[in-house]
Amino acid sequence: MSIKDIYQAVIDFNNAKVVELVKHELANGTDVSTILNDGLIAAMDEVGRLFSEGELFVPEMLRSAQAMKAGLDELKPLLAQSAAKSAGTIVIGTVKGDLHDIGKNLVAMMMEGAGFDVIDLGVDVDTEKFVKTAKEKNANVICMSALLTTTMPGMEEVIKAVKAQGLDIKTMVGGAPVTQEFANKIGADGYAEDAPGAVEKARELASA
Repeated sequence: MSIKDIYQAVIDFNNAKVVELVKHELANGTDVSTILNDGLIAAMDEVGRLFSEGELFVPEMLRSAQAMKAGLDELKPLLAQSAAKSAGTIVIGTVKGDLHDIGKNLVAMMMEGAGFDVIDLGVDVDTEKFVKTAKEKNANVICMSALLTTTMPGMEEVIKAVKAQGLDIKTMVGGAPVTQEFANKIGADGYAEDAPGAVEKARELASA
């Protein structure tokens, strides 16, 4: 057994195997950061690459993300005690009036797998909750999702509130009806058309 087996088990959607292997590595004294970075995060980066090249599709990506999360749950208590550096803090949710969360959940899991601290506010999140939570958690990025065109204006409201308060928090938008053009129009700092793209953009924004 090795870190490479964890990497492969995530790509193979094998939740039970990931948990077994992570426990085995922990019992052998493998550094938590090594398991996270070389096993779980590296695997999700590969899943993102395969998705971008059309070799994997959303249902498969979701299964890998769930396998990654199963392994990550084993590491979380130890990560809190270790010196492992977070990639940043993300506050994510579906905007007010929108109850669709499959895409948002996938992005949240991918972000977590990429080493971000993720605060998932769920669905139907109003502007005040986005901004208040981001301030309290000292977030780097607010990520907003919408599936309905009627709820998209909620994204602009959040962005306006962040700017009006002069907060040093980046904003990112996504969802089926959302486009780069729309993101530019409402003044979002970032846009991604899929979950792997969202991770890459969040890395860029969090390090800016």
